[in-house]
Amino acid sequence: MPDDIVPADGGAIRPTRLSEALSERYLAYAMSTIMARSLPDVRDGLKPVHRRLLWAMHQLKLDPASGFKKCARVVGDVIGKYHPHGDAAVYEALVRLAQDFAARYPLVEGQGNFGNIDGDNAAAMRYTEARLTEVAQALLAQIDEDTVDFRLTYDGEDREPVVLPAAFPNLLANGASGIAVGMATSIPPHNAGELCAAALHLIAHPEATTAELLAHMPGPDFPTGGVLVEGRESLIEAYETGRGGFRLRAKWEVERQKGGGWQIVVTEIPYQVAKSRLIEQIALLLEEKKLPLLGDVRDESTERVRIVLEPRSRTVEPAVLMETLFRATQLESRFPLNMNVLDASRTPRVMSLREVLRAWLDHRHEVLKRRSAHRLAAIARRLEVLEGYLIVYLNLDEVIRIIRTEEEPRPKLMAAFSLSEVQAEAILNMRLRALRRLEEMEIRREHEKLLKEQKGLAALMGSEAKRWAAIGREIEETRRKFGEGALGARRTAVAEALPALAVDESAFIEREPLTVVLSQKGWIRALKGHLPEDAELRFKEGDGPAFRLHAQSTDRLVLFASNGRAYTLKADALPRGRGDGQPVRLLVDLPNEEEPIALFVPVEGRKLLLAASDGKGFLVETAELLAEKRTGKQVMTLEGGARAVLCRPAEGDHVAVIGENRKLLVFPLEQLPVLARGRGVQLQSYKDGGLSDAKVFTLAEGLSWRLGDRLRVEHDLKPWQGHRAGAGRLPPNGFPRGNSFGE
Repeated sequence: MPDDIVPADGGAIRPTRLSEALSERYLAYAMSTIMARSLPDVRDGLKPVHRRLLWAMHQLKLDPASGFKKCARVVGDVIGKYHPHGDAAVYEALVRLAQDFAARYPLVEGQGNFGNIDGDNAAAMRYTEARLTEVAQALLAQIDEDTVDFRLTYDGEDREPVVLPAAFPNLLANGASGIAVGMATSIPPHNAGELCAAALHLIAHPEATTAELLAHMPGPDFPTGGVLVEGRESLIEAYETGRGGFRLRAKWEVERQKGGGWQIVVTEIPYQVAKSRLIEQIALLLEEKKLPLLGDVRDESTERVRIVLEPRSRTVEPAVLMETLFRATQLESRFPLNMNVLDASRTPRVMSLREVLRAWLDHRHEVLKRRSAHRLAAIARRLEVLEGYLIVYLNLDEVIRIIRTEEEPRPKLMAAFSLSEVQAEAILNMRLRALRRLEEMEIRREHEKLLKEQKGLAALMGSEAKRWAAIGREIEETRRKFGEGALGARRTAVAEALPALAVDESAFIEREPLTVVLSQKGWIRALKGHLPEDAELRFKEGDGPAFRLHAQSTDRLVLFASNGRAYTLKADALPRGRGDGQPVRLLVDLPNEEEPIALFVPVEGRKLLLAASDGKGFLVETAELLAEKRTGKQVMTLEGGARAVLCRPAEGDHVAVIGENRKLLVFPLEQLPVLARGRGVQLQSYKDGGLSDAKVFTLAEGLSWRLGDRLRVEHDLKPWQGHRAGAGRLPPNGFPRGNSFGE
């Protein structure tokens, strides 16, 4: 690689490999996204944009007791001084902090349209106003007392806090969510009173287990309420590892009506579920006849949620109706837990509940030490000034003489009374009114009070036990302030893990009998009802029926093709009507050169015989043929140009195989293996040609085949009986020339 190039006007151009340059820059972008956008700080629970919003509002003096200011003013200050990003993103973050259905403890009090639980957006920022809440004040408390570090803003013209003092457990109380590069975070909201109780327990018992902490904080507390239906063991594991999830259901009740009727009223819906979209989802499923137990849905909500669900019949059990809705709609949702946060060293990692609480407590301990040290320094400065004042009162006449007669009184005062420069300057700045006797008494009282406070703070700084006791008192005060009353009351009920309620599948989708028809050229359709075998069907010219079977609209069908792959079709997704249908290749990825060789409804526990043209075959459970992908599942491995030629039910105790060389072999079914997938074993050996047909039958009932319209049965099969992979013998007289059993 050539050396660096130095241009004439200075600087340097360094040749770099493109891969190295891209890696370096993408890593820088990833770290910026992780640390400056997506992950919250474990200490105050805020991302940079939220922290800058609160700091800007604090600078604007938008306290809870002050008036509101336009959100446009707040956003302008944030993007102009601290956060050089788009105003829409910053305003969206501000709006979320003010929504009581999004934040468990809103940090911003909004005035105007800030959106609603239906998912409607907030008004433009020029129309809305905002100020801080008491909770935000708690996060900012004592920030002017050197409790946290500050750094320069992006343009170097101002300063902003690295983290807030956070007298409120904001990370767990309000939760957080975000997606970074290669990592994400998802933390649900919790009850602040319960969090404070758990933190106090952790102070008293530093080695407390997750189960002990959950005795004080039993789980998330979502702002929209609902019912938490998660087992205790699952909760403990989730909070122990920092990863998991919570199952949340809507809260509902039964309203009885006159005449014995009833209706269900949903009063609380899961967190982050838009009410309007939820009702649209229920209405759509109702229209598609996938909720046969439900008659109607209405939204009667005002400020409070009230969704009315009417049953189709009063004989339906309310619990069964709700179970069908929980399984099919967002009336039940799952909120993920991934406590991936930035720790005190700004390192992203997944923390447990105990580690998160410990990090917050350690931060509060650091804040207390810095606040106490700041206060001690302020007291020392004030005591120095007060002691200088007291010297004035003891030597008042001499002090006045020096000030009146000397051209440079400060050094004379310092020399005469052993004063410091600060004391001398304070004496020179005194007003004459301060020389009265009453003022001297006030100074002595202040001096004594500060000495007492200094002694207490010195004792606090010298004892870790006293510091933790002080932190405990602060947390107890936070619990009384935010953990009681209407704001602190738990909104999400915690229920035991519910037992599985047995609900018939027919309660979800209305069952309808269908006749599925697949033509020889691969066109498939479903006709209503179970048509008789002799029912006349219409096909395109030159086409005809290949498969016809009776099914239900709730069934899944298996199509087995000559490439050895099995494809799954949903009966209710097939084209309806008496037209030609549509090519099956539009429903599954079946190559054009491959042909369907079987179409059936899988029956649990039933085995099938699969065979290829080279005489290989095996038994397979029908469940192994189900596949969720359009590309299907490779069940039979084919080699040397072989193709799958049959897929038949394995009902019986013997297998009859006939080859293209017109040799028949009969052997016990138990000689075939049951496989999930593979090539199989040799059914019959051939010198020339391959497999023509095979079937499983019961030896005692004889081997049957169809000859024209007649059914022939051969009971004496000893001449053809042998072992698997034998050559076989010519079939009995009257066996079809096409070498097929005709079934």
